Amino acid sequence: MKISVIGAGGVGSATAFALMMRSVAGEIVLVDLNKSRAEAEAADIAHATTFSNASRISAGDYDAIKDSNIVIITAGANQKPGQTRTDLLAVNVKIFTSIVHEIVKYAPNCIIIVASNPVDVMANVTLELSGFPKERVIGSGTVLDTSRFRALLGEYLGVSPQSVHANVLGEHGDSEVLVWSNAEAAAVNVMKFAKDTNKPIDEKFIAQMNDDVINAAYKIINGKGSTFYGIAGCLSRLCRAISKDERAIFTVSSLQKEVEGIKDVYTSYPTIIGKHGIETVIYPELSAEEHKALKKSISTIKENSVEALKILRKN
Repeated sequence: MKISVIGAGGVGSATAFALMMRSVAGEIVLVDLNKSRAEAEAADIAHATTFSNASRISAGDYDAIKDSNIVIITAGANQKPGQTRTDLLAVNVKIFTSIVHEIVKYAPNCIIIVASNPVDVMANVTLELSGFPKERVIGSGTVLDTSRFRALLGEYLGVSPQSVHANVLGEHGDSEVLVWSNAEAAAVNVMKFAKDTNKPIDEKFIAQMNDDVINAAYKIINGKGSTFYGIAGCLSRLCRAISKDERAIFTVSSLQKEVEGIKDVYTSYPTIIGKHGIETVIYPELSAEEHKALKKSISTIKENSVEALKILRKN
């Protein structure tokens, strides 16, 4: 398995390190406009290969990504304190125009995973630029948000987050929707589980949890300037699911023909991921309130996507 990472900043380098430590790829390539940075990151990661199964780590120009099975795009303008993900839109559309052209040229059969923000919109831009089948252009979507939700909920309930099944749907952003109506722990509705273990969940707790998950990235950015470990773990896990043809389920962002009455939009739903990329999208039962919130969230993505594609077609 050959995996190339476009962008050797915090997210890209952390992702390459995670891929190596989890032995997901036999070959990992880092590409960045700052070649010295990419070379330094590749060398640093290579020095840790003795502590994992051997992987070849290198840096290069775009021709080095030739025949990659997966290409991960982490490049783009960094989100700054006080800046929303959608503020990054115009600059990242311009950046992606050149990146995706090179991916198509050197790795025409790869699966592309987009992690750059605003991720739902940029995945749509990538699909437009690449001409790839929709199954092979995946946004990291709300996989990390779902992980945050499960981790925080598991901590409160006193159980492993791996025993919690709860999803975040819609936009990877301020309008994302935490789904409480079908959240479970040990195959029991999370509200009942919480009551039975004397850790009740009320409206105040739900509001606080929503805030903690939705604003997690902003709090981390304010504290240390950027987020990268969480998303690196997410991207590494997605690559493993593809490489092993696991048919595992993640809340990635993919192109929806029509959802909540909105057509042709990238957004996050539980999705089966295998060796061909997107296999099947699952549409869970939701409460009326969740449907309403999700429609609003997806409408936000659609508006930004329309604007992004206008920018793209002007260039």
